[in-house]
Amino acid sequence: MKTRRLTKQEMWIFAIGQLGWSILGGIINTWLVTFYLPTSGSVEAGAKFYIPTGLVVFGMLTVLGLITFVCRIFDAVTDPLIASLSDRSTNPKGRRIPFMAKAAVPFAVITVLVFCAPVDHISGINIAWILFFLILFYLFMTMYCTPYNALISEFGKTQDDRMYISTAISLTFFFGTLIAYLPFMLAGPLQGAVGYSWSYRIWFIILAAVALVCMLVPVFRLNEKDFVDAKPSDSDMFRSLASTFRNKEFLKFASSDIAYWVGLTLFQTGLPFFVKVSMQLDEFYTTVFLGSMTVLSACFYPVVSKLVSKFGKKKLVITGFLGLALAYVVTALIGILPLPGMVFGILIVVIAAFPMALLGIIPQSIVADVAEEDAIVTGEKREGMFFAARTFAMKFGQSVAMLAFTSLAVLGTVQDVTSNDLTASETGLRIVAVVAVLFCLLGAAILVSYNEKKVMATIGGAKKEQ
Repeated sequence: MKTRRLTKQEMWIFAIGQLGWSILGGIINTWLVTFYLPTSGSVEAGAKFYIPTGLVVFGMLTVLGLITFVCRIFDAVTDPLIASLSDRSTNPKGRRIPFMAKAAVPFAVITVLVFCAPVDHISGINIAWILFFLILFYLFMTMYCTPYNALISEFGKTQDDRMYISTAISLTFFFGTLIAYLPFMLAGPLQGAVGYSWSYRIWFIILAAVALVCMLVPVFRLNEKDFVDAKPSDSDMFRSLASTFRNKEFLKFASSDIAYWVGLTLFQTGLPFFVKVSMQLDEFYTTVFLGSMTVLSACFYPVVSKLVSKFGKKKLVITGFLGLALAYVVTALIGILPLPGMVFGILIVVIAAFPMALLGIIPQSIVADVAEEDAIVTGEKREGMFFAARTFAMKFGQSVAMLAFTSLAVLGTVQDVTSNDLTASETGLRIVAVVAVLFCLLGAAILVSYNEKKVMATIGGAKKEQ
C-alpha cells in the first residue's frame, strides 16, 4: 500500500492532540500539589485539607508524595505493555489511532475525578480515592500518549518533517501547560458563589472538556493508513522491551531525559510556590510568568531547525540543559540578592525561554532518530516501545520530582513537620531550585556520551541505498 507524507496542515492537526493531553497533564502536574497541599494563604481563602500534609511517612515523606510514587511504579508495567500492544496491533485502522480513540474520554473524565475527593475533611477515604483515580489517570495517559508519540517517527518520513512535527507538538505542549495554569486567574471570581474547592473544580471540568475535543481532532481528522504502512511487530513485550534498552544510544538519551524531567517538573510544580512564597507576589503572576515564558520561547522556534542543521541536536540539547540550570540558579537566589520579586520573575522568564525552546523540540526528534536507526539495524519497527520508554522516562522523572518537592519544599519551616497545616518555606524552595540545577547538570553530563554521528550515519546510509 502506497503512503504519503503529511502536509503542514495535517501536522498541525496531529499537534492539536498534544495540546489536549498536555492540558490534562498540566492540570495534574500543576494542581495536584497546589490543591491538596495548600499554602497558608490559600487556607485563609477557604482551601480545605483532604489528606494529611505533613511529613508523616517515615518522617520524611508526605502522603501525596508517596501516592504519586506508587502510581509511577504502576506506570513501569503499563508503559511497555501498551507500547507492545500498539506495536503488535493488527487493527485495520492502524496500530496507533485506535488506542488514542479509546483512551481520550476516560483520560479527560478521570483527570477531573482526581480532584473530587468525596470526604470534606482529612480522611483515609480521600487517600484511597486519590490513589485509585491517579493510577487510572496514568493508565489512560499511557494509552493515549504512547501510541501518539510513536506516530512522530512514523509520520516524520524526513528529517525536515520530523523537526516540523517536533516543533509543532512542542508549541502545543507549552500552550497546553499554560492553559492548565488559567484557574490561577479565573477561579477567584467563583469562590464567593461555589466555595474555594469548587471554584477550581469547575475550571478543571471546562479545561478537561477542551482537552477532550483537542485529543479527538487527530483521531477523526487523520487516517493513519494514509501515511503509515508498517508491519506489526512479532516480539512480545519482554523481548521488545529488552531489545529497546539494549540500544546503548537510547539508554544514554533516556537517562539524560529522566534528569531533564526531574528538573523541569520541580520548576513547574514549584512555580506557584516560588511566586507566592519566595517572590511574595499574587498567584496571578504565576500565569503571567508562564505565559510570557511560553510566548518568548515560541519566538525562538523558527530558528531551532536552522540551528540543528548547523550544530546538530546533541550540542543544542546540552546547551538547553545549561541554560535551564542558569534559570534555576537565579530562582535559588530569590531572597538572597536584594532585588524585588518581580525582577526575579522577569529574569527567570528571559533566561529560560530559549532553553525551553531547545528542550521542547529536539528530544522528541532524537527518539525518532534512534527508533529509525534501530529499525534499520534490526529490521523490526518498534517505535511504540521506544516512545513508551521515553514516556516512562518523563513520568518517572516527574514522579521523582513530585516526591522530592513535597519533601524538600517544607525544609526549614518553623512548624511541626508532621502537622496538617505544614506549608512550603523559603529555605525549602531554595533547596528545590538547587536540586533542579543539579539534575540539569547531570542530564547534560550524561548526554555528552550520546553518539549522534553514529545514529545519523546509519540513517543517512539507509536513505542513500533506498
